[in-house]
Amino acid sequence: MPPGSPRKAYLVATFDYSGTGLSNNGDLRKLDLNIVDWARFDCDAMINAISFLVPDKLLYWIGHSLGGQILGFVPDRSRIAKVVTIAAGSGYWIEIAPSLKWKVWWLWYVVAPLATRLFGYFPGKRLRKVGDLPRGVMDQWRRWCLNPEYAVGAEGPAVRANFAAVTTPITSLSFADDELMSARSTTSLHGFYENAPRTMKRISPQDVGVKRIGHFGFFNARFEGSIWRSHLLPELS
Repeated sequence: MPPGSPRKAYLVATFDYSGTGLSNNGDLRKLDLNIVDWARFDCDAMINAISFLVPDKLLYWIGHSLGGQILGFVPDRSRIAKVVTIAAGSGYWIEIAPSLKWKVWWLWYVVAPLATRLFGYFPGKRLRKVGDLPRGVMDQWRRWCLNPEYAVGAEGPAVRANFAAVTTPITSLSFADDELMSARSTTSLHGFYENAPRTMKRISPQDVGVKRIGHFGFFNARFEGSIWRSHLLPELS
């Protein structure tokens, strides 16, 4: 915002998907759900809750990584006026950043299938990978990541049509030093939203005078005066 401009106030809501964080209320072995369930139930519930609280305000969807991947699965997107994806790309393992490719191969072809069968869920905290996840989530995510067209390819024509049906304007903020999402994977994901107006912004650490941003760095408060103000806030006006 230009100096002296009036400040805007935003109601911001974040949440943990069922079975994760503060939404993990029990034994993950007993939790029968997958990523699509997160979109259909958790995301939809949040949209409805915020719409109830501020029915006359525009709703913006800021989706980091998976949050930018599952919009096509969310049932009621009509309330969303604008989408901003953060470090979001296809999870297809071949398109991942080269430095992590062998680790991802090991995860999907060895660690994930063995661990979920042994424990009944994915014990990510114990393995220091991703975090604890319900088996259905990990199994579906693995299937997506092994498909060249990620979720759209793995789930079939109906899902492809759902992604193509998204017409909400999307701005992608991706980062040149993202260790998980390459430029190719980011382009691939947003190509599934073929009928949505798309603005693609790829930011390097040098653009904002730092050494590193990475996959998770955007949310660090040190970027309030640079990336947030220059690239996020203009999209929320």
